[in-house]
Amino acid sequence: MATNQYCDGVRRRDFLKLGVLGVSGMSLANYFRLAEAGEIRASKATSAIFINLAGGPSHMDTFDLKPNAPKEFRGEFNPIETNVPGIEISEHLPKLARCADKFALLRGVSHSLAAHDLGSQYMNTGNRPIPSLQFPGFGSVVSKELGGPPDLPPFVAIPNTPQVPGYLGVEFSPFNTTNAPRAGQPFAVRGISLGRGLTVEDIETRRNLLKNLDTTFRGFETESDLVNGLDKFSQRAYDIISSPRSRRAFDISQESPSIGSLFNEKPFAQSCLLASRLVESGVRFVSVSSGGWDTHVQNFDNLKTRLLPDLDSAISGLFTALEYKGLLESTIVCVTGEFGRTPKINVNAGRDHYPRAMFVLLGGGGIKGGQVVGASDEKAMGPASGDGITPDQVAASFYHSLGIDVQKEYKTNTGRPIAIARYGAPIKELFA
Repeated sequence: MATNQYCDGVRRRDFLKLGVLGVSGMSLANYFRLAEAGEIRASKATSAIFINLAGGPSHMDTFDLKPNAPKEFRGEFNPIETNVPGIEISEHLPKLARCADKFALLRGVSHSLAAHDLGSQYMNTGNRPIPSLQFPGFGSVVSKELGGPPDLPPFVAIPNTPQVPGYLGVEFSPFNTTNAPRAGQPFAVRGISLGRGLTVEDIETRRNLLKNLDTTFRGFETESDLVNGLDKFSQRAYDIISSPRSRRAFDISQESPSIGSLFNEKPFAQSCLLASRLVESGVRFVSVSSGGWDTHVQNFDNLKTRLLPDLDSAISGLFTALEYKGLLESTIVCVTGEFGRTPKINVNAGRDHYPRAMFVLLGGGGIKGGQVVGASDEKAMGPASGDGITPDQVAASFYHSLGIDVQKEYKTNTGRPIAIARYGAPIKELFA
């Protein structure tokens, strides 16, 4: 499953506009007053699944169509009704249309970082990138705050993720599977599925040898955060390798036919099936990345023949599987890319980078589904009013669902206090 099909972008840096935080101009102080008054529901999620659509999906051809816009903007696709009256999405997402009651659709999400890496950092951390500090991704923060069973990785990335532990250190790094599962086959994850005759006893022998070497050389770097983090990471790795439960959790061939049939056999859908299985087993945070969304050329052909059918099967299957397993209320799901795409179609029948308007899909975990929050203007060129919804607010809402206080401060290795999401407040409509 490709995750790096990008063009060569030009890096840009813009200044953050501070002030209004909410969709309706809600300040952080107002949010806390509403929460105290009970107008914002308490959190419900204990785990999370983050779907990263790498490359930047077109908002106008997926969840924010503009059928009345001029031809050079509206594109080739038509909207269809969903199972929620008044909400329409692309005709190439019929399965998602039938389960729109399970998620909230954010429109008019907006920022100003048009380079893949910068936009990705912003959307995967909830903090606008700065040169002097690397912010931790959602998975690393969730791992630190919520922990998890000792014999399961708290943060799994299928097959990889742009999220990094940043200033939290290597202890909170993701466990990258490095490949995607195949339908009906045991999923061989390097480091968990022991192959080539390797046994747990072999691992124990090597671990004891390394422990003896560590004891011999201990003292040279006793104050090193890197060494301490690696020690904890290594202990967790051993617990995972030696755990039968961990190996079962990654084996999608053991999934029931009724659940497996919800997903097609493509890597993206099978990765979402694995994500549901991992959460069911006790993994706190799963990231699934699907690439190919950088559609500068032949946007419509790529979407209708490959990208949208895969998205439709993967995400509808995920929501339905979580509901069948009784996990939807306890698992928040977030689906997004690093930005949207230009409303005006280019000369190659494609759309280019466009951070001023995009979508985010949130569901489960106490999120009120079956609604649209926010809006873009008549050509989807920007928010319909004000500054729209910021990535900071999306992050704050995501963390609120998990019961994580975004104003909690961590300290960097230099002692600098940093809030989890510095400028974000949860979107009250999601929890009303």
